[in-house]
Amino acid sequence: MSAAAPQPLANMGAPEPRMDGRAKVTGEARYPSDMPVSNPAFAFLVTSAIAKGRINAIDQMRARAVPGVLDIFTHENTGDLKEIKFASGGAGASTSIQQLGPEVFHDGQIIAMVVADTFEAAREAAYALKVDYAEAPAAPSFDSPGVETEDVTQLHDSAKDIPSVGDVEAALAGADVVVDAQYGTPTQHHNPIELFTTTCVWNGDRLTVHEPSQFMYGLKNNVARKLDVGPEQVRTISHFVGGAFGSKAQLTPRTGLVAFAARKLHRPVKLVATRDQGFTIATYRAETRHRIRLGARRDGKLVGYEHEGFEITSRPDKYFVAGVEDAARLYAYGAVKTKVNIVHADRNTPGFMRSPPVVPYIYAIETAMDELAAKLGMDPVEFRRVNDTTTDPISGKPYSSRSLMQCYDQAAAAFRWMARDPHPGSMRDGDWLIGWGCATAVYPTHFGSATARVRLLANGDVRVQTAAHDLGTGAYTVIGQMAAERLGVPFSAVKTELGDSELPPASVAGGSNTTASCCSAVMKACHAIRAKLFHAAATANEGPLAGQQISGLTLRDGKVAAEGAEEPLAETFKRLGVGAIEEYAESAPPGAPADAIASLYAGKPTLSGGAHGKKLMYAFGAEFVEVRVHKDTCEIRVPRAVGAFAGGRIMNTRTAHSQLMGGMIWGISSALHEATEIDPVRARYVNDNLADYLVPVNADVQAVDVILVPEVDPDVNPAGVKGLGELGNVGTAAAVSNAVYHATGRRIRQLPIRLEKLL
Repeated sequence: MSAAAPQPLANMGAPEPRMDGRAKVTGEARYPSDMPVSNPAFAFLVTSAIAKGRINAIDQMRARAVPGVLDIFTHENTGDLKEIKFASGGAGASTSIQQLGPEVFHDGQIIAMVVADTFEAAREAAYALKVDYAEAPAAPSFDSPGVETEDVTQLHDSAKDIPSVGDVEAALAGADVVVDAQYGTPTQHHNPIELFTTTCVWNGDRLTVHEPSQFMYGLKNNVARKLDVGPEQVRTISHFVGGAFGSKAQLTPRTGLVAFAARKLHRPVKLVATRDQGFTIATYRAETRHRIRLGARRDGKLVGYEHEGFEITSRPDKYFVAGVEDAARLYAYGAVKTKVNIVHADRNTPGFMRSPPVVPYIYAIETAMDELAAKLGMDPVEFRRVNDTTTDPISGKPYSSRSLMQCYDQAAAAFRWMARDPHPGSMRDGDWLIGWGCATAVYPTHFGSATARVRLLANGDVRVQTAAHDLGTGAYTVIGQMAAERLGVPFSAVKTELGDSELPPASVAGGSNTTASCCSAVMKACHAIRAKLFHAAATANEGPLAGQQISGLTLRDGKVAAEGAEEPLAETFKRLGVGAIEEYAESAPPGAPADAIASLYAGKPTLSGGAHGKKLMYAFGAEFVEVRVHKDTCEIRVPRAVGAFAGGRIMNTRTAHSQLMGGMIWGISSALHEATEIDPVRARYVNDNLADYLVPVNADVQAVDVILVPEVDPDVNPAGVKGLGELGNVGTAAAVSNAVYHATGRRIRQLPIRLEKLL
């Protein structure tokens, strides 16, 4: 065991090495653009040079003269591609980027695609296209003239239940201490190591799509709709995904376009978008603003909380995340009033980015909580303890489990929080001001519909199949561990197969639901296998287990076993007269529609959990950060961070530790580094590259300590798993911000916090 592979505590699985680890570090792993196809043509995208207006004409003469060019696709010859209408505000909302023109809704919109025999020829021809635009003034952000604001409760049924309870105005008017402040988070972009790629191959009327995707069946069905073919004609494959966290969760217009070109040219077509194109052809984290009013009595008891959020979206779309649903249930606030607005600007449509609702909204409320604690003269940890709750402040429903203060206690002890001098600017080390801050991490526990096929051989080998995805989170490994555990075989005997629409469907790899959903389906399949084995062993006329109570049997070490007796699997298989047992299982959340599995096959997942259901289901954590701010230059350093997290059943302490550590590093990045800069006149992204888009490197993050807090919660799902992939980066930005205040006495409410804001 080591810090990276912690010793399992109660309700935790062994830190098995990643099933796919060797393939990845040796280069054996094949990502979608690595997949070999016969005689491919190569595509290159052409994106708009304006943010708003119309294409008058595209002069293709010079481009078509480039040797090797096969065809050029524009709005004039792609009319057969169907436009897909997604649900208002949903994850797939991308109407603005489905069209190649002639209307231009944002900078970098795909307006053409060149296909040639070589990548170089396609690129040369793409740059040779001459586009004549009629440009209109663009409005890129909140304060730009011409933006339009909408109340999300008017947009979609899912947004009508914005949390509210009691009389906030009266509560705040009677509060002893009130914080009334505004907070902001910037636009942030996905920059996955693996670029956005698509390879399409037709074999007769059958299409195979190789594309990094978080949802095989969603991609399969939406591509079929886009091309107006049956979903049975489409196969999608993505065994590995080189970074996603939301950016590869929905259909984007490039997929249908590449498939359309491959069909027309009767030849496989490969597309690898450039790094800068990834900023505009895929989704991103929306820029947000928040106004919070928070009031408390002198003893620290909260009496009222008002939170109004504003989120940037595109002109034609109504995408929103509305994170007040989770923020409003975090503490015993008393009266609560919330509202969310979307602001339509001339930008591409935002989308999911790791912990999409909670990251910006929890940053705002956790910073406000620190401000109010300072006004009250209370320790920030104790202020949260006073307002901890085991019931929903909105509905009164109980939490299925809530280990928030256990997380605070363990993290505070490891961080040595008790040594903190509470006065801002009081802790120093030479020229460096030292600040300590803390914040809560929270993420709704999601449980989705899923299916799985499990096969057990007489020799103890196991194969698990489900069309889930491993985004680098360890899904191959933990799904395999569940099968090994339930079938009593070593982990090395299990092979997990993921990422192919020929396999049984699983939910989208988002919302931290994959482990809970897929492991529950695998458990169900394994239980069916166990039932057959136990029945064969116990009802036999002879053998060591004949006549045993089935309820007393188990599987361990490749044997069917009872107290004081056991039989090798091979012998039990002989009794059944088979060499293998294969079971297919379907798992759906409680209260899911009767057609949940049919909908999953059709590319429409069903997720439950969080604030929905009879109990509130959330994972919690507590994060502590030390910052050092130079007294003269205002440089900011983060020498250490400590986080403690409770996530129900931890399937693998190694992969859990990795996810939580990575999440905290991303949170530090969100607080101090990341922001997409936008030209306020042309509405164009300025730093659309990895040279200017800042992310932390090793020197920026010196020590991150992760503590796994034991927790048992049988209510969340059959596997008892809460999910950790998106929990770790939720509270970090607020913890950093609060630490900067403690070091300097200056409250920076607009992320990222950079030295120019402190000078």
